[in-house]
Amino acid sequence: MALIILGHPQIKESVANKAIIEEIQITNPEIEIRNLAELYPDFKIDIKEEQEALLRHEVIIFQYPLYWYNMPAILKHWFDVVFEHQFAYGSKGDKLKGKKVLVSVTVGSLEQEYRTFGKHNFRIAEFFKNIEQTAYFAQMTFLDPIFFHGTSSVDGFTKDEVKERAKMYAYRLLNYVEKLF
Repeated sequence: MALIILGHPQIKESVANKAIIEEIQITNPEIEIRNLAELYPDFKIDIKEEQEALLRHEVIIFQYPLYWYNMPAILKHWFDVVFEHQFAYGSKGDKLKGKKVLVSVTVGSLEQEYRTFGKHNFRIAEFFKNIEQTAYFAQMTFLDPIFFHGTSSVDGFTKDEVKERAKMYAYRLLNYVEKLF
């Protein structure tokens, strides 16, 4: 099936990401979920174990919250050590060739705030060129990212509303993934 690399550093305190992951675990327990913060609270990532997880799956989903227009530090570190030379790239680094990459991100702000000259000045997809290039360099297929906007209480949503919307987003994500097989 698919692999989710969960890059939320504080999933227990999360509303949106926690609800998404819980709904996926209930709805489709065949999806392997690797919670990086739980597995590696000290950031000492087991490179071989993570590479083996990648090799077991054809679809790799990166689930995380947008932190200052980027991925959380633990996920960046994961990329730095797991996508190593002669595994993800290099003359013999074709182990991820053809695998599909899907970025699924929770975003505090509303979608309309991500536009040229808007509050955040760029369209949301522009913040994911680094992962797109990483996928390209590793000969992977980068799929259009999907986003769950309005996860912050600042935008007027209660925690219960965010949680319910997150469950709906989980179904959207699962439907997207099912169409890939």
